[in-house]
Amino acid sequence: MLGVDLKGVRKCAPFSLANASELRHISGMSMITLTPTAARSNLSQLLRMALKGEDIGILVDGKVVALRPVTVESTDYAQREYGATAKELEAFEKRIHGRVKKARTEGKLREFTGDLEALVARKGR
Repeated sequence: MLGVDLKGVRKCAPFSLANASELRHISGMSMITLTPTAARSNLSQLLRMALKGEDIGILVDGKVVALRPVTVESTDYAQREYGATAKELEAFEKRIHGRVKKARTEGKLREFTGDLEALVARKGR
């Protein structure tokens, strides 16, 4: 199991909880479960395992808290960070899209394919 110390860890299928209603939701699953102490001491490795799709749970007060990757998108970042209003953001977006369109028309934008060396070599031309 990728070198994680198994002290405080148990692999189980099916999982058993004190509350039968919670048992229904995870019946038949195979999950690595840990105490908070064991999770804390192996956190970096457990997070990497979770990123690779391993089911990992931390037992807290008889309940499982799952480690899972999530996609986070902050749609209000500019409002919170800079105090910009929705109207200001809309004007900014319109202005930037106009600049991008103009730069494309003038041939000033280049597609980045992931090859930085090729991009730098084209800049010299």
